[in-house]
Amino acid sequence: MKVIDNLQGYRIEGESILTIGAFDALHLGHQALIGKVVERARQTGRQSGLVTFYPRPAQVLFPDRPIQYVTTPGEKAVLLEQLGMDVMVLIQFTLELANQPAEQFIRLLVDHLRPAEIWIGADFMFGRDREGNVDSMQRFGQELGFDVHVLSPVQWDGRTISSSRIRKLLSEGAVEQAAMLLGRYYSLAGEVVSGYQRGRDLGFPTANLEVRQERALPRDGVYACFVRLGAERFPAVANLGIRPTFDNGARVLEVYLIDMDMSLYGCDLVVEFVRWMRPESRFESVDELIEQMHADVAGARRLLHEARKMERRENRADE
Repeated sequence: MKVIDNLQGYRIEGESILTIGAFDALHLGHQALIGKVVERARQTGRQSGLVTFYPRPAQVLFPDRPIQYVTTPGEKAVLLEQLGMDVMVLIQFTLELANQPAEQFIRLLVDHLRPAEIWIGADFMFGRDREGNVDSMQRFGQELGFDVHVLSPVQWDGRTISSSRIRKLLSEGAVEQAAMLLGRYYSLAGEVVSGYQRGRDLGFPTANLEVRQERALPRDGVYACFVRLGAERFPAVANLGIRPTFDNGARVLEVYLIDMDMSLYGCDLVVEFVRWMRPESRFESVDELIEQMHADVAGARRLLHEARKMERRENRADE
C-alpha cells in the first residue's frame, strides 16, 4: 500500500475508487465501507484509495477539548493494508483547510486521484460550514464525472457503531464490547522504558510502556491481555493506573508476560486488551499484593485460554 502525505506531488495511475473520512477507530462500520471500495476497485481494475486527515478535525476546530485517538496514523496504515487498500492519502488538517469550500477540495481530489466512484457514509460532512454532504457530493459527482455511493450505518446491539461509542466503552473498561465494535482487540503500542524494578522484586517482572498521551486509554485497572513482540504473541496481565500501593504516581501501563522472563527494554510492544478483571487497588502490605497478583495471573490464564479457543473457532469458521 502506498502512503501519500503530499497530495500536490502525487497523481494516481489510472483511475480510483475512493472513500473520505477521519476513520479514527477503523471499526466494523468503517471496514464495511472500505470493503466496498476495495471490492469495487478489484471488480473494475482500478486502485482503491482512502483519504483521511491528521490531526483529527475536532482537535483543530476545538483545541480546548481533550483529544483521544483510537488509532495512530501508523496503526491506521497497517490496518488499511491488511484490509486490501492500495493507497492511503494522509492530509494535514488545518484551519485553512477547514475554511476551504467543499467543491475546491473535491476538485483537488479529482485532479490528483481521478475517482470514478466515491463511497461515503450517510452522515458524511466536510468543508466550510459542513457544506460537503451527501447531496452536494452527488452534485459534484454529476459535474466532475464520478459516481457517489452512500452506505448505511452499521449497527451493533441496535445502535450505530461509532468511534465515540468505542471511546466511551473503553473509558468504562468494557474492552470486550469495544472489541466487538472494532472487529479486533483494542490495543496500545509503545516502547518499553525503565521503571522502579518493583515488579521484579515481587517476582512479577513487568514492562513499563510509554504510551502517547493523546491515545484513548481504557479505564484504570487490571486486564487480561495478549502482548505482541514482533511476530510472537504472549499471554499477559496488565495494570493501568497510578500504583496506589506504592506512590500514586503518574498514570502508567505495566505489563507482566506470564511465564516469561526476558529483557524488554527498548522493545516495541503491542498490548491487546482482552478483559477487564478488577479495579486498581491499594493493599496494606506487599504480601497482600503478591497474593492478589498470583490470583490475577491465574485468572488471566483462564480468560486467555478461552479467548484463544474462541479465536480458533472463528478462524475455522472463516476458512
